[in-house]
Amino acid sequence: MIMAAPTLLVVSAHAADFVWRCSGTIAVYKQRGSRVRLLVLSFGERGESAEQWKQPGATLEKVKANRREESAAAAETLGLANDVRFFDLGDYPMRIDERVMEELVREFRAVRPDYVLTHSAKDPYNMDHESASQVTLSARVLAQAHGVLPDIPIIGAPPVYAFEPHQPEMCDFKPTAYVDITEVFDRKLAAMKCMTTQQYLWEYYEQLAIRRGVQAVRNGGKKSIKYAEAFMTYYPYVGPAFP
Repeated sequence: MIMAAPTLLVVSAHAADFVWRCSGTIAVYKQRGSRVRLLVLSFGERGESAEQWKQPGATLEKVKANRREESAAAAETLGLANDVRFFDLGDYPMRIDERVMEELVREFRAVRPDYVLTHSAKDPYNMDHESASQVTLSARVLAQAHGVLPDIPIIGAPPVYAFEPHQPEMCDFKPTAYVDITEVFDRKLAAMKCMTTQQYLWEYYEQLAIRRGVQAVRNGGKKSIKYAEAFMTYYPYVGPAFP
């Protein structure tokens, strides 16, 4: 049974990943009245901010501050101004320790998500994306364990979906679900345009949404679908009938 307004937890490795890969889906669920909690692990200040490093006087702190500002603006555009958390774990590589893992477990138990969205398990072009995937899956498991932070009630086993990586063929990504984002595509476009450091990706992800929309229709979706986002499930669906 599909709930009317399920709760989503989105774990994004860098400042812009959630924008390119699932901001349309975030907008869809927010429109339905869902709570969406966004965790941004890193600002991507080293590896995903080349245009800012080309500016005179660029420093790590300036780049980081600019990426945070862009990401926060995108989150606000999607209605998440009060439901986003920035971890500032660094990037290339991301630094994840026991303290971070504990905080993620606390997030899982506080949010109690019905669905979790994060990166694909494999991404040979970005080790941080793989790390984000691994830590998300690990935190989900730990959040189910009675002996971990025993003073906080455990969660069940929320389904986890990988959003589409930049080069899906190289990441063993095969869509198992499409989300129709046609009605909210203007919101996704507005969120993308907050990410001025990576303007070169605006057109790419607009075209990708169009291609996925075509595929969604071909796979049984309504003919009115023009834009869609693709996901791949980590775990099998369990229920009395297909969702």
